[in-house]
Parts: sequence; structure tokens; C-alpha cells
Amino acid sequence: MLVERRYNRDRALAYAREWAFSRNPLFIDYTGFGGDCTSFVSQCLFAGSCEMNFTPVFGWYYLDADTRTASWTGVQFFYNFLTNNNGEGPFGSEVEESALRVGDAVQLRNAEGTYYHTLLVTGRDSTGGLLVAAHSDDAFDRPLSTYNYAGARYLHVEGVRVELDLSSGSCFDDLIAGIAILP
Repeated sequence: MLVERRYNRDRALAYAREWAFSRNPLFIDYTGFGGDCTSFVSQCLFAGSCEMNFTPVFGWYYLDADTRTASWTGVQFFYNFLTNNNGEGPFGSEVEESALRVGDAVQLRNAEGTYYHTLLVTGRDSTGGLLVAAHSDDAFDRPLSTYNYAGARYLHVEGVRVELDLSSGSCFDDLIAGIAILP
């Protein structure tokens, strides 16, 4: 039975702070293979949810370089998963910029209309502008206004769906320490 629970924004932020300028050895660094930005944001969302979706093809999971979905690393696939997920794992919706909170995501678009970069919201500056964390061009608390982009879409994580199982533990401690992906 699937139940909804709160997405832990503090854990997503703590993970981003810990790994924004380095790489967790549990994950492949995709910087030289199209970019590590969406993988990094997926890692942050996983830290805040401790739940993956193992649905073949359309799920959202990462166990190793050979056992993952495109939604873990691909900008458009990530968007499709997050905004259409009715199963296990995080779920969300596209919202106005003003609705974003720490732990949400921003995706940047170029002039040709292609979304190419995923960032994690880490807060707001003194003027209310978004601060973000990212990989590929590593950043933490970087003002979104310093990026050069033609447009953006804003993704609010509404919660996490989990299969009710009272025996499972949390993944956070092992994940942030770089020890294991799943307990």
C-alpha cells in the first residue's frame, strides 16, 4: 500500500552542502558525459526522500552506472518522472518561481527551447532571488541570476510516496557519508 510522507528538505539541503564541490563515491560523475547536474539533483532528492522508483524505463533509480534510469541523469526525463510520478518516490509539479522552497529544482532553457541544466534550490538572497546548488559547474548558494539562460521552469517537490513497510530503515546516514546508496 502506497502512503505519502513529507519530503525532508533539510536533508536534501545538507546533502547538497556536503557534496556540491566534490563527488560522492557511490555515484558516477557524469561531468565528462553530458553533465552531472541532474544526477546531483537526483542525489539531493534521494537524500530528502530515501525512496526510489524501480519501475523499468519510466522509474527513477540509481544503483550503479549500469543499473539506473534516464530520469536520474537526464534533464527532460527527470522532469517527466517528477511531474508524472504516481508510484513510489518523490513527486511534484511545475509551479511559479515564487512557490519554490529549499530542496525544489530549477531547470534552465536555452534560446532554442531545450532544457539543459538542473539545479537545486538552496534558499533565497536578501532580495528574494533564488540561490542554487549544482554540479558540472559546481556551486552552492549561487544566485540563479548569475546564470545565462533564456528561460526556466520551476519544480516543487510535493512529497514522497512509499510502500508501507515498518521494518525498513533510513538511507540518509549511509548516503551522506558516501558509504551505501540503500540500507
